[in-house]
Formats: sequence, C-alpha cells, structure tokens
Amino acid sequence: MGTEQLSGRPGSHYAVLGVRPDASAGEIRSAFRKLALIWHPDRRGREPWLVEEANRRFQQIHEAYQVLSDQKRRTLYDAGLFDPVQDDEDEVEGFDEFVQEMLMLTAKVRREVSNWEDLGSNIR
Repeated sequence: MGTEQLSGRPGSHYAVLGVRPDASAGEIRSAFRKLALIWHPDRRGREPWLVEEANRRFQQIHEAYQVLSDQKRRTLYDAGLFDPVQDDEDEVEGFDEFVQEMLMLTAKVRREVSNWEDLGSNIR
C-alpha cells in the first residue's frame, strides 16, 4: 500500500510518516523514529550522492512529526488551517480552541439533523 493511500492526500504529513490520519501518538512517534534512523543525513555520509536527498527527506519527516505530535497543531492541520509559515505558539493556542469549538458545534448540528431525518422517516 502506498503512502498516498494511507492519508488520502499525496504529500500530506500522514503520507510522509506512512501512518493513517487516525494514528495514535505512539504510532506517529514510532514511525518518526524509524524513518529518522533511515533518512538521518549523518547515516548517509558514505554515500555522497544520497546526502542531499537524505537532507530533504529528513526535513520533511521532522516537519511532519512536529505538526502531528502536537495535538493543537494536528487539529489545525486536519482542518486544513495550519500554516507553517505563521506558526506562532500563541496564535496556535487560541485558534486551536476556536477550531475545537467549531468542530463540536458542527458535530452537534449533524446529530440533530440526523435525529430530525430519522423522525421524519418514521412518520412517513
């Protein structure tokens, strides 16, 4: 199975680490450690032609782990709202709470709509 199939989005942080979007913190940490050992630039010193590729891959792996290992950043990333360029800890803190609140409200509305639809189908 390719990493694109794991995440549904080619090039996503989940695909970089080779984990599913519902992966636990332990699974993410384990995948990071495994890939970091493989792609760490210091381990590629004997193969100079691979050093540049190892640097690029290790940077991607590290960035993916930084986002997915932090629950607040992961929430924003999953909602499509994480911006690594403007990754200010204070902004992430406040915005994460806002996104969590919106997700809870959306789930509540979906449940209510579903209940109304079920009620409507029982009446017919």
